[in-house]
Amino acid sequence: MANVGGQAVLEGVMMRAPGNWAVAVRTPTGEIAQVSRPIDSAMARHFVFRLPVVRGVMALGESLAIGFRALAISANYAAQQEGEDGEVETELSRGALIFAFAIAIGFAVMVFKVGPALLTDLLPISSGGWFVIVEGLIRVSLFVAYLALISLLPDLRRVFQYHAAEHKAINAYEAGEPLEPQLVQRYSLIHPRCGTAFLLWVMVLAVFVFAFFGRPAWYWLIATRILLLPLIAGIAYELIRFAGKHQDNTILMTLLAPGLWLQRLTTREPTLDQLEVSIRALREVLDLEAAGTPGAQRVEVMA
Repeated sequence: MANVGGQAVLEGVMMRAPGNWAVAVRTPTGEIAQVSRPIDSAMARHFVFRLPVVRGVMALGESLAIGFRALAISANYAAQQEGEDGEVETELSRGALIFAFAIAIGFAVMVFKVGPALLTDLLPISSGGWFVIVEGLIRVSLFVAYLALISLLPDLRRVFQYHAAEHKAINAYEAGEPLEPQLVQRYSLIHPRCGTAFLLWVMVLAVFVFAFFGRPAWYWLIATRILLLPLIAGIAYELIRFAGKHQDNTILMTLLAPGLWLQRLTTREPTLDQLEVSIRALREVLDLEAAGTPGAQRVEVMA
């Protein structure tokens, strides 16, 4: 069974397997536009990139890059942007993609990593241990409040429905269920490998890592929060990866329960039409993995 993950995009879902990824989008005309791409992973070429923790950093970087490409494709299909030859443009330029990537990452780091540290630095806390605990509480509270706020936005409801459709399709696949919308609908909209749970554990684990540094000067405070992020993300990846392989472990699932509960803020019950889109993307990557060849940048539109 292929190890599959995914991501909700605009009016669609991206699914990823070890060698390929595919995005399926419901266009304004009601058709399902489908695009697949091969994955040329550095982890497959270099042993050092497959070492524990290091592989988490690499996987996170690759996932972000693929996610941005999938989001760009879905945005263009949702808007039905056409090139000079009449064909729908399925990707933004490399420059635009890098710019959007940098802005999004910079925003997240400043708001959820550096911001809480500087805010805590204003408080009259002398103990280094209490400093990182209070900082962690502020960081997690800010993150939860942010998710709760955006979950109220009507425009994001459909994205959250597709997020749940992605989870349901993967849950059904991992259970060996036939990939039919009516059957997939029965499955949970929660999954232990979800990115929402991953982000929560990045913030929780940060408390333990930053505890080694206490309360440094403000410039070291900013430096440690940025430079140690890859290490924390790598550790969180290993935790989520381990949880995904041991979903029958009651103790482990209890410890990870907060991350699972948090997914309630970023998922909504999907429709059968949305599940159809999610299943289309999943079937595409499974077919490509079964064929044993990379998806040679296939693009097709199917009703």
